[in-house]
Amino acid sequence: VQLQASGGGFVQPGGSLTLSCAASGRTFSSYVMGWFRQAPGKEREFVARISKSGGMTYYADSVTGRFTISRNNAKNTVYLQMNSLKPEDTAAYYCAAGVIFGRRPDEYDSWGQGTLVTVSS
Repeated sequence: VQLQASGGGFVQPGGSLTLSCAASGRTFSSYVMGWFRQAPGKEREFVARISKSGGMTYYADSVTGRFTISRNNAKNTVYLQMNSLKPEDTAAYYCAAGVIFGRRPDEYDSWGQGTLVTVSS
């Protein structure tokens, strides 16, 4: 599956952004989808994941209560709604597809190109 992430940008602290990740192919609903992020000089870290049907979601502690992952299998798209953004959320955000409901990057097989989110006043 090929993934195309979009929606990043510049936002002030406390603001909101919604990221989208469009997938090609007819098998989108066969994949667990995840969002990861990588800040300059840091390792890629897990943000959120959603099961194939969308019935289960899981978040990193740092974003719980602020971010929401969702998916629309009819549109082959996964979303990440980000609220109450903080400067420490600044990073390149990547969507990923896999078959294991995991939180490690190596558990995901396909990756989007990343979209940059900058939170600053």
